[in-house]
Amino acid sequence: MVDIEFLNELNEPQREATMTVEGPLMVIAGAGSGKTRVLTYRLAFILSQGLADAQEILALTFTNKAAREMKDRIYKLVGSEAKGIMMGTFHSIFARIMRTEAERIGYTRNFTIYDSDDSISLIKTLLKEQKLDDKTYKPRIINNTISSCKTRLMTPHDYKGTVTSDFQEKAALIYELYEKRCLKANAMDFGDLLMKPVFLFRDHPEVLHKYQHHFKYIMVDEYQDTNHVQYLLCKMLAASHENICVVGDDAQSIYSFRGANIQNILNFKKDYPDAGEIKLEQNYRSTQNIVEAANGIIARNKDQIHKRVFTENDQGDPIGLVVASSDQDEAHRVVSQIREQRQMRSFQNKEFAILYRTNAQSRAFEDSLRRANIPYRIYGGLSFYQRKEIKDVVAYLRLAINQSDEQALKRVINYPARGIGKTSINKMVVAADNYDLTLWEVLQQVHRVDVSTRARNAVQKFVKMIERFMVESNKGDAYEAASFIAKESGLLKDLHTSEIPEDLSRWENVQELLNAAKEFVENPEIEENTLEYFLAEIALFTDQDQKDGDDNRVNLMTIHASKGLEFNSVFVVGLEEDLFPSTMAETREDLEEERRLFYVAVTRAMKCLSLSMARSRYRFGQLQFHEPSRFLDEVDPKYLRSISGGMPTTKTRTATKRRAPEKPKTLFAKQKSTPMEMPADFEPSDPKLVVPGVQVRHLKFGVGKVLAVEEVGTQKKATVFFQSSGKKHLLLKYAKLQVVG
Repeated sequence: MVDIEFLNELNEPQREATMTVEGPLMVIAGAGSGKTRVLTYRLAFILSQGLADAQEILALTFTNKAAREMKDRIYKLVGSEAKGIMMGTFHSIFARIMRTEAERIGYTRNFTIYDSDDSISLIKTLLKEQKLDDKTYKPRIINNTISSCKTRLMTPHDYKGTVTSDFQEKAALIYELYEKRCLKANAMDFGDLLMKPVFLFRDHPEVLHKYQHHFKYIMVDEYQDTNHVQYLLCKMLAASHENICVVGDDAQSIYSFRGANIQNILNFKKDYPDAGEIKLEQNYRSTQNIVEAANGIIARNKDQIHKRVFTENDQGDPIGLVVASSDQDEAHRVVSQIREQRQMRSFQNKEFAILYRTNAQSRAFEDSLRRANIPYRIYGGLSFYQRKEIKDVVAYLRLAINQSDEQALKRVINYPARGIGKTSINKMVVAADNYDLTLWEVLQQVHRVDVSTRARNAVQKFVKMIERFMVESNKGDAYEAASFIAKESGLLKDLHTSEIPEDLSRWENVQELLNAAKEFVENPEIEENTLEYFLAEIALFTDQDQKDGDDNRVNLMTIHASKGLEFNSVFVVGLEEDLFPSTMAETREDLEEERRLFYVAVTRAMKCLSLSMARSRYRFGQLQFHEPSRFLDEVDPKYLRSISGGMPTTKTRTATKRRAPEKPKTLFAKQKSTPMEMPADFEPSDPKLVVPGVQVRHLKFGVGKVLAVEEVGTQKKATVFFQSSGKKHLLLKYAKLQVVG
């Protein structure tokens, strides 16, 4: 039994959560309350007490970064005994399980994992084959529809039974063809990595029984973010021992658009009536002003598990409030505050974050930061693994492992150029379809296909090259195989000898990929250092798994991207009605999620927080005037102070420090919105009557004209121009529009 003095580092609720290991347990962890520490110490406690071997523990997270951080901490606490814990994201864990069990459902263990680009590329191919216009049947929307179906465990047959429109009918057809083509290519997408294990466990109870008894303890991080499939997987695996501990914060459930269901955490005690509940309510991150203001915001939500977060940190400065005349003015004022705080508080650029509701808002801040010569980065921008040159190399690596991978094959068959044109490729694709072969099988028999002699010779050389790569991938480790393939494919030479300046940077990126393979091979925690396992790991990287680096830049990001992060100084911008909360928030549940999003934004701040709005901004090409967000009225004025733009003088700063905070009620008193009385003659029309050209009335926006109606996945969205408030985009299911002419 290992020494457990580390428990002395915990407060009482944290210690209780760490030591309560038998039976179901829900830990409600308020923002900044040490959630990761509790998960880590709980795992260490189980190991130190000899309650289970490492391989009997399953820990599920939402990012590889979170899993790595927890593993590092556990090693420091209990040493090598922690090696073997099954810890990682839902997708990575169940990808490992599926590699073991793949043959039971018609795959082989070396299946490829398709990212969204691969999926969209395949959907485009299928649309073209079906002679469907990809402008009408947009590939990205169809991909979202397929992903949504998989989140709800809907097969193509299930979805086909629910269609009510031409778009849905065609989407169902593409979904069916997409599934067949993925199976033929021995490929799974991200949705499959969760949906297929559910079907595997359902259809093969002996497999479920094996894993139920294998995992004695199960822990789930960020449980409020789980969707229906993830919920079912947890419930199925925990059914035997019921030693399941879920950790999360219902107040930070903000991913319903991805399928996350807040009811999973709200109803945990219904699933497990004997479950314990422990609340972590002490915030170690933020000042008292920020914590108390956040409490007041989230208290307005009806659907929640009540808790009272507190902190013993300093009172801190009041929360800044900026009312700007325009979005450019807002950006200028935010940048002025950044310059001031750098000077007065010695904050570095990387300690600042500008958080916005939509990506489009970043432009004004980028312009203003550039003018001020302040470096910045867009967090969640193009991932390293999404760059073209990286995807090109990875396609070669994928082919070496899985020759059935049609998307990878089509990507590199003529790159670098080797004389295999589109016409020849199309002929081989048609042959594959006609004879129910994979494209690779057709390439191996290219002498039977009607292509030019030049193309035939080039294909035969390409096949021999890939066969060499297959041999090499089985001989050495991931680094040796990747280095050989990158060189022998001609890709490195093509980039290095190019006269295009950007190609030097692309060559360096490929070298960095090889560095990643080297790090993978030399990592003592990696059990198998083969190319197959390296590809599996990089296929499951998320935006938050990117290396932070040591670059000293101001962070710009959406609020959704900021979850799990913290910064000394945070600016929450664009706090205007119909922007934040979004105009799409039509129901109480929608509005409560928007409020949770605001709560997440506020609680990212450690020392300084500023809230801002612009009275006017250009949206959809038109200048629009905005009212302050209702969320500003939900911040208790005693925590706020109104601030102006520009660089204050020392005298002004001193005066501002000593002056009692201004109560901004006067700023908003005339503009507070009250619920609109419903006119006696108001009755929403059937959404089918809302068509382009008709006049409609909306309770909030007044009378407007319908400009367009389009299908977005399974919903219909209307674009309406209102005389009082400009162009709005409304989901007809929730908009309650009355046709008036």
